[in-house]
Amino acid sequence: MDRNPLFRRIIVPWYDSDAACYILLLSMLTVLLFSISGIVLARTEPTFHAHTWVPVLLGSLSGSVLLSVIVRLIKRYLSRYAK
Repeated sequence: MDRNPLFRRIIVPWYDSDAACYILLLSMLTVLLFSISGIVLARTEPTFHAHTWVPVLLGSLSGSVLLSVIVRLIKRYLSRYAK
């Protein structure tokens, strides 16, 4: 590999592009809303009380991915426009 390439622009993979991050944000928000509705349903129906952990786990995992992508987009925005 050439140590001094002519173009030094960073190549961003497709799964880390802005469009992919926005699609991931939208899908994780949808999953989070689905898990909230699952929690509400599990708490209103007495036979489902033992299974409340499933939508809680789903919501917490989607929330953690949501926060991770938001932090990534904020860092990218700040590094892009700080110059």
